[in-house]
Amino acid sequence: MPLFLRNRDTHTAELMDSADCNPVLLNNTYRHFTHINRMLSGWELLFHRYIAPRCTDDNKVYTLLDIGFGGGDIPLHMRELAFKYGIKLQITAIDTDPRALLYVNTTFRNTGISFQCISEADLVKEGETYDFVISNHLIHHLEGPEVTSLLTNAKKLANEMVLFSDLCRSDIAWFLFNGLTLFSFRDSFIRYDGLTSIRRSYTVDELQQLVPEGYRVEATIPFRLLVTHMNP
Repeated sequence: MPLFLRNRDTHTAELMDSADCNPVLLNNTYRHFTHINRMLSGWELLFHRYIAPRCTDDNKVYTLLDIGFGGGDIPLHMRELAFKYGIKLQITAIDTDPRALLYVNTTFRNTGISFQCISEADLVKEGETYDFVISNHLIHHLEGPEVTSLLTNAKKLANEMVLFSDLCRSDIAWFLFNGLTLFSFRDSFIRYDGLTSIRRSYTVDELQQLVPEGYRVEATIPFRLLVTHMNP
């Protein structure tokens, strides 16, 4: 249990979430996500442990939905990993922020990924389903009822499994990130928003109270939470 960050910060907003934030700093933030997530988010290990073992049919094209794609680096990483493992994977990535869609459409070309500005609730209404539903660093942006609604919708969308990764609130994580970014990422919102994200993130016990039935919440290293729901 954190001491300095005993209580979750529900009031401070990330700078990039402001509708009138500096567009240059916002785009730099999206660009830096690639480096931050490759270092800290551990999606290669998650793909190896959870997704690849369920892709056993060499003739099948599996489908994956990424909710809240931000700078687009996670779905691009999923594409790379699928190629590495020899898995046919059709990827859809959604985000409700039109600035994120503008960024990926102007930054990336011919990715084969379907980037869309739409919510997961809209996809549920349209009757869409995917083999895998993933998300990175989305939960800490949301309050309790929003978390429950998101995970309820994710379960409806997933044929195989839901795999959400996020930060785990920790004093040590805050101080380490504060030190590591003291003189870096000054051309973006990474430092301020990263420290804010840690303060806004949940602990295992807090998040366990919010997830729908059938979900599992566990702490992973370093300073992360993994939220999973697996169909038989």
